[in-house]
Amino acid sequence: MYLIVIGIIVIVIGFALAKADPQIRVYSSVVKIVGIAVLVIGLLVASLVQIEPGEVGVQKLFGKVNNTTLESGLNFINPLVEVVPFNIKTQNYTMSGKHDEGDVSGDDAIRVLSADGLEVVVDLTVLYRVVSAQAPRILKEIGTDYKNTIVRPICRTKIRDNAVYYDAVALYSTKRDEFQGKIFATIDKDFKDRGLFLEQLLVRNITLPESVKTTIESKINAEQDAQKMTFVLQKEKQEAERKRVEAQGIADYQKILSTGLSDKQLQYEMIKAIATSPNAKLIIMDTKKSMPIILNPDK
Repeated sequence: MYLIVIGIIVIVIGFALAKADPQIRVYSSVVKIVGIAVLVIGLLVASLVQIEPGEVGVQKLFGKVNNTTLESGLNFINPLVEVVPFNIKTQNYTMSGKHDEGDVSGDDAIRVLSADGLEVVVDLTVLYRVVSAQAPRILKEIGTDYKNTIVRPICRTKIRDNAVYYDAVALYSTKRDEFQGKIFATIDKDFKDRGLFLEQLLVRNITLPESVKTTIESKINAEQDAQKMTFVLQKEKQEAERKRVEAQGIADYQKILSTGLSDKQLQYEMIKAIATSPNAKLIIMDTKKSMPIILNPDK
């Protein structure tokens, strides 16, 4: 654009020199040629625009926005058109209670009231992108600062609107995924109406009041103690059962020995034990007493 202006100025100067003194008039043609060359170069440069990868260009001429977008690469356009680039890559917006972690410096966490009237602090990250076909509409209706105009206020409002249906402890534990899903659904609808696409919503951290945290920790410790005691009782019961089975087996064995064994069985067991011994034995049976007499030749 600057070259076009410079070229026009040079041409005007050339025409002005043509009306000057004869000594200066001879230079008017040269000045006109230079001016025309600069104007042509300016028109060529202004007619070419490069769109970077992950971006689209929106054309704007005298306040009018063209509804077609320019894709990444080299594009030929009207030299008078202004091209506004739009980032269509995945972007994130973080609202965090930690300093210098979110998009806004300082404590930017979202403070909401739960169903039981407690204040809960929520850290949130939103992943989204601009729908390329909707970029001209965004420029006309919102502008280029859609992050602060749309993303931030919608997210903060929808989180507060949904948090009132949950107790603080439920938000922190059992209902966290459900809470995140409801927020996603409501934000996704509003984003689509504005030309944005919500990719993912991350509830990064939920901080409860100190009194509630202390109560939860006490409850968890009590439950762990109860589980530990249950385990000890089960172990003792198993040990008692083992001892009872062992005692019953000993009692049954003693009963069998006292009532079920005959003299012949005792003789058989004794002979079998001697026969399997590695030492040589001489056995003499006493038929009157029906008991063997064992002689050990080693002694």
